[in-house]
Amino acid sequence: MEKNYKKKTLISTFSLFFQSGYSAVLGFLANLILTIIFSPSVFGIYITVLSIIAIFNYFSDIGLAAALIQKKEIDNEDLKTSFTCQQILVVFLIIIGFFLTSFIKNFYHLPPNGIYLYHAVLIGFFLSSLKTIPSVLLERKIEFQKIVLVQMVENTFFYLIVIVLALLKFEILSFAFAIILRSLIGLILIYRLSFWLPKIGFNSKSFRKLVSFGLPFQTNSLLALIKDDFLILYLGKILGFEKLGYIGFAKKWAEAPIRIIMDNLSRVSFPLIARFQEEKGRLKGIIEKIIFYQSLIILPATAGLILILPLMIKVIPKYQKWEPAIDLFYLFAMASVFSSFSTPFVNFFNGIGKIKITFSLMIFWTLSTWILTPILTQIFDIFGFPLTLFFLSLTFIYIIYLTKKIVNFDFLKQIIPSFFSTLMMIIFVILLQKINFLPTITLIFSVILGIIIYTISLIFIFKINPIKIYRSFYE
Repeated sequence: MEKNYKKKTLISTFSLFFQSGYSAVLGFLANLILTIIFSPSVFGIYITVLSIIAIFNYFSDIGLAAALIQKKEIDNEDLKTSFTCQQILVVFLIIIGFFLTSFIKNFYHLPPNGIYLYHAVLIGFFLSSLKTIPSVLLERKIEFQKIVLVQMVENTFFYLIVIVLALLKFEILSFAFAIILRSLIGLILIYRLSFWLPKIGFNSKSFRKLVSFGLPFQTNSLLALIKDDFLILYLGKILGFEKLGYIGFAKKWAEAPIRIIMDNLSRVSFPLIARFQEEKGRLKGIIEKIIFYQSLIILPATAGLILILPLMIKVIPKYQKWEPAIDLFYLFAMASVFSSFSTPFVNFFNGIGKIKITFSLMIFWTLSTWILTPILTQIFDIFGFPLTLFFLSLTFIYIIYLTKKIVNFDFLKQIIPSFFSTLMMIIFVILLQKINFLPTITLIFSVILGIIIYTISLIFIFKINPIKIYRSFYE
């Protein structure tokens, strides 16, 4: 059983990493083509309509899907109740959406084809909601590779259809047709891979059980929206778009390692922890492995970015304009590393059903962000927001303390190898950068030397062989 879960976890994690990379490359190439074909106004209408639907997404679920994943055992009553409640919510929101058509049209001055796109997104929204239960069943089995396959097929067809129809002069209707066809293809494929016969019904006992976890979980998402997205709108107002641009640039680069590693690892770890929520021995092992593996990648990746970003700004054409963002980047980078040690434990609390703990943490982070950011921005201007994130990231110490009260694990032991190997890498790369090479040569050598020193340190000092770690999942 344990060996099977290890293998499934590895396959699922690598599948998510591959899907992230594939989607990023596909999206970049497609957007490059589409921005050549379409006018900025057409593209702007598409983005605006998607933003409107994003608000509906927050209220289309009361956390029932997450509750189904977290629950140790589920039955048909749970699935039926969750499906019925979600569809009632979705249909209600779609009816509201159609009633708001005139308001949306007048408020954004949408052309007739823009309204067709808006309606197409509402239809796609409904079709996507039908995929929830089959997706939940796959997540409970830690079979993310099947979900990834669906997402990759959806994205591929979406961009192909948009590009072909755009070349045929369908203009904004290209997006409308692509959204509906993408949703239909994804719906058929997910039911092919994880068939579940939709059933309508309601069980009050099952509903109360699911909502007791789901509602606080969904509220956390809403708090995250207020804490992050709304704050960006606030900063744009008080700092101006140029300074906000520097903040966005620095934050995006600083959080790149944890977005790629933590987002995918978290998605796999949540159902995995939920499966073993009553087995403290296994939970201890899962937590320690997550900390060990994420540190193995995030620490050197973040340190590497800190060492080479100033060189990248010198080397990449037209990148010198981002030089004022370097100091901001350093603050965001330190905050992201500390924050990465909080995320696994938030997933741990969610996985074992302690949703009230994460809910309390989210309230604290949201309130603190909105209290500290205006004060520190008034004092330190552009540095106010990154300083706020840095101070709040230090709460990882308290979160580790809370986790240790439930499962007694060894945190320091898991990060020591990657920490000291990263430190060795930093020392050698700094010494290299003191040599007077051309910036391009220094950048290339810094990357190569950093990888070599880090790997050598792991293998010869700490006896950690990355290849053996990979093979251990299959043993």
